[in-house]
Amino acid sequence: MKFIVSILLTALLAFVAGLFTQFPWWVFAISSFVVSALIPQAPGKSFLSGFLGLFLLWVILAIIKDAANEHILSTKVSQILPLGGSFIMLILITGIIGGLISGFAALTGAYLKKS
Repeated sequence: MKFIVSILLTALLAFVAGLFTQFPWWVFAISSFVVSALIPQAPGKSFLSGFLGLFLLWVILAIIKDAANEHILSTKVSQILPLGGSFIMLILITGIIGGLISGFAALTGAYLKKS
């Protein structure tokens, strides 16, 4: 139960921090750190909950924003990068990068809580 609450709380705090504040894009790492420090879990589960919370949030938000312009911009960006014009790969890579940052921040919070 703590795992699911941690995923949802990480996604919710990251969304709120990005939507209602003027902080830089990486403010979600701080929210992942705080969630992981407040909800005690094993370090592996903490990393996974931070990763999944932000990965799902960013992928869903990217799909919503990308569908609004019929994938025009993301297709052009994926043609510049070595992705073969696949906007889906671009969205997944975006989610993985955000998930890794959030996961490592959550892992740091878990280790801090453990020590």
